[in-house]
Amino acid sequence: MAAAAALEAVAPTGALWGLVQDFVMGQQEGPADQVAADVKSGSYTVLQVVEALGSSLENPEPRTRARGIQLLSQVLLQCHSLLLEKEVIHLILFYENRLKDHHLVIPSVLQGLRALSLCMALPPGLAVSVLKAIFQEVHVQSLPQVDRHTVYSIITNFMRTREEELKGLGADFTFGFIQVMDGEKDPRNLLVAFRIVHDLISRDYSLGPFVEELFEVTSCYFPIDFTPPPNDPYGIQREDLILSLRAVLASTPRFAEFLLPLLIEKVDSEILSAKLDSLQTLTACCAVYGQKELKDFLPSLWASIRREVFQTASERVEADGLAALHSLTACLSRSVLRADAEDLLDSFLSNILQDCRHHLCEPDMKLVWPSAKLLQAAAGASARACDHITSNVLPLLLEQFHKHSQSNQRRTILEMILGFLKLHQKWSYEDKDERPLNGFRDQLCSLVFMALTDPSTQLQLVGIRTLAVLGAQPDLLSSGDLELAVGHLYRLSFLEEDSQSWAAALEASGALATLYPVAFSSHLVPKLAEELGRGQLDLARGDEPIKCSRHLRCLQALSAISTHPSIVKETLPLLLQHLCQMNKGTNEVIAVCQSLQQVAEKCQQDPESCWYFHQTAVPCLLALAVQASMPEKEHSVLRKVLLEDEVLAAMVSVIGTATTHLSPDLAAQSVARIVPLFLDGNVSFLPENSFPCRFQPFQNGSSGQRRLVALLMAFVCSLPRNVEIPQLNQLMRELVELSCCPSCPSSSTAAAKCFAGLLNKLPTGQQLDEFLQLAVDKVEAGLSPGPYRSQAFTLLLWVTKALVLRYHPLSSCLTDQLMGLLGDPELGPAAADGFSLLMSDCTDVLTRAGHAEVRIMFRQRFFTDNVPALVQGFHAASQDVKPNYLKGLSHVLNRLPKPVLLPELPTLLSLLLEALSCSDSVVQLSTLSCLQPLLLEAPQVMSLHVDTLVTKFLNLSSSPSMAVRIAALQCMHALTRLPTPVLLPYKPQVIRALAKPLDDKKRLVRKEAVSARGEWFLLGSPGS
Repeated sequence: MAAAAALEAVAPTGALWGLVQDFVMGQQEGPADQVAADVKSGSYTVLQVVEALGSSLENPEPRTRARGIQLLSQVLLQCHSLLLEKEVIHLILFYENRLKDHHLVIPSVLQGLRALSLCMALPPGLAVSVLKAIFQEVHVQSLPQVDRHTVYSIITNFMRTREEELKGLGADFTFGFIQVMDGEKDPRNLLVAFRIVHDLISRDYSLGPFVEELFEVTSCYFPIDFTPPPNDPYGIQREDLILSLRAVLASTPRFAEFLLPLLIEKVDSEILSAKLDSLQTLTACCAVYGQKELKDFLPSLWASIRREVFQTASERVEADGLAALHSLTACLSRSVLRADAEDLLDSFLSNILQDCRHHLCEPDMKLVWPSAKLLQAAAGASARACDHITSNVLPLLLEQFHKHSQSNQRRTILEMILGFLKLHQKWSYEDKDERPLNGFRDQLCSLVFMALTDPSTQLQLVGIRTLAVLGAQPDLLSSGDLELAVGHLYRLSFLEEDSQSWAAALEASGALATLYPVAFSSHLVPKLAEELGRGQLDLARGDEPIKCSRHLRCLQALSAISTHPSIVKETLPLLLQHLCQMNKGTNEVIAVCQSLQQVAEKCQQDPESCWYFHQTAVPCLLALAVQASMPEKEHSVLRKVLLEDEVLAAMVSVIGTATTHLSPDLAAQSVARIVPLFLDGNVSFLPENSFPCRFQPFQNGSSGQRRLVALLMAFVCSLPRNVEIPQLNQLMRELVELSCCPSCPSSSTAAAKCFAGLLNKLPTGQQLDEFLQLAVDKVEAGLSPGPYRSQAFTLLLWVTKALVLRYHPLSSCLTDQLMGLLGDPELGPAAADGFSLLMSDCTDVLTRAGHAEVRIMFRQRFFTDNVPALVQGFHAASQDVKPNYLKGLSHVLNRLPKPVLLPELPTLLSLLLEALSCSDSVVQLSTLSCLQPLLLEAPQVMSLHVDTLVTKFLNLSSSPSMAVRIAALQCMHALTRLPTPVLLPYKPQVIRALAKPLDDKKRLVRKEAVSARGEWFLLGSPGS
């Protein structure tokens, strides 16, 4: 009471007194916020509030006192930053005194102390005083959860702002907190309490003689057994508690003598979650423990881990056991040894070898792989461990490989050897003589070459992977070994009977060619060149498909080994020369272009190779294409083929890939030559540039020349945005004119795409506005009845996409124009399909790889801006054009991220269901693709329409389109994820109906029918 009397203040006003009475006596909550707001505004001071509360604070009735202190505490929680140091002192004294009051008062007192613990004006010494008072006067665990949480908050606040003062308490602070926490059960409080314990340890608070007590008060919760209640508003998960407690237990080596026996006990228990938690905690502990902490427990730890890996049926337990063994070995490897100290690492590894080594001699027995995994987990922890284990295990495995003659046994042994070899890649050795594998070089190479010549494909595959790992070891393979290795890879690359071996051989060739370019240039490239020449003759003679297949594999091998700049300078001329000399059909030319593209992709990682490829391949391809477009009396086969759409598309991919990674300076050099080629016919930079007539694709050129605009598109639309394009005004006008040329649809489409690609990259400004106006005028003129309506529509579509991707304001006007065309009898279906283009990712233009401006959420924005208009248009449209709106809507929804679609699903689902009745198979397929994930992600909404869904899906399972039948059956399968009670009435009908697609003529349809019908059969059965 003396402390309260010391809080002198001027007499409160009547209004304040009224608010206090309403709160204390009238049991109203609103006045507290009003009083706090008035204090913040300066109408009252905190001392005036205390004065107004005077009679309430001294009332003999505990509930009245509690309400008075509650009001003061709520005001302080909002106004603690306004308090002066003198006020804080008096308030602290008052609240400490009230900790001795009736238990009904304590919650409000604690809230006031929490507010004061946040004060920056808190004088030194008062934090200690408050905590001593709480430790002495309050039995925390008898309080409700929220009040216990308040105590933890007070401690947390003081630890954050008054650390040095609390450390002055010494071990008394730790002991006080142990008393506060002891017996805590609420997960919300435990999260805070675990954090406090972790801070006690990590910030070097004195634990004194209370280390074991602190361990006991936290370890009693291990392992965490908590299942959050359904619809838990706090969102606390079991994993949160596990990680918080693990951070405490693994925070100090001083817990080791108490914790390690507990972990061993829990690992040996029968509870899966306890095993996992214990092994993961052991792994975390090894990061802070040393040899001293682990020494006495190593035999027991190894026995427990070995048993779990040998006997467990759980992959998770095995993985965590191996991780724990890895961490134990790493911990023993880290410790610095004294001269007279025992080397625990060697003895530990010797125990592991003793228990596992003999199992490696039994490649058919079940313990061979668990033993190998244990040895590899330990070996992977440090270079010392790796050397120790490898030097003991490799001789044994090499001996076993020769001792066993069966391919499957040899494969098992070689896979184990491969695992140990991979571990050596982690460690580097400065001295060549120190490298432990050098002593096994000849034996390893001999063994690998034996595997590569074995008739077993599976053994060959392991041999190829082992060869790649051996090659990655510095200076391990001699020149003779490399020559043999290249010969084997060449042979395996042309094995006809098995695709796995040649695919693996190509991958290994690419990896090794990077490391040994000279060997591959000397031994493999000449062989491939010879094979390519033979393939050229075989193709010319029209020989059997086997030889054609060898030709394709040769092309793939050339591209696979083009991983080093010096090799690229040999393989690229070979491929280009081969392309120039070809006199066969479309597929062969496309195959060469695909190989060129793969080489271009590999060159992207190296600027020098990228520029070499670009300046070598692009002019050559352009020269071939220009030559093919020239009018001549007799066209060669190659010249006819080069102008086909499929071949041009393949060349577009090569040129685009060769351009995207150019530096701006080099790209500027290239664009200064290629754009004048198309605008002015300047062919001077092309090889063999003697042509019978001028190349003028834009000035009344032949249709063949116009088709080559696709190659211009591939180049200019892949350039970095900051590269200036010469003669841009002329180029854009020519592209607009060509885009509406009705005589050659493919060239007009390429021109429209090229125009859109350039438009997308232009910076905002007058030039962009002029080009947009040019396009809009051309589209408006073309869409009126006339000869080039279709071309004008294509231009509109691509310009719209270019603007939608960059959020340009004009995109909404063009999208509205596109929506207006949905009702057009001629262009309506094409306009509906156009929404698919607007929402899809392109491969040749307007790509992120090609430096286009693509905003990250353009699909979501397009959906928000346009779907309401599409829905409104559908309802207002006549019956004959409604399918166009449904198709457009289906395309938009199908490509929309599902989290965006789910909130809108209730309003759009009826339209999607109506789209399933549309006769257009494209609409059906798009809608089914949209609905299937929704069945999995929004079962509650979808179950409201289960009758309609079942009927329509079953009807579509008999569609003439195979793709629709498959999608419908997949949706029938997904339907089983809906609540079982909703589906059970339909089960007999569905099972009968799904019997028909079981006899479908297409295997893929039958496969989906079996899967769906099986799920419906199991519906409602026990355990389903």
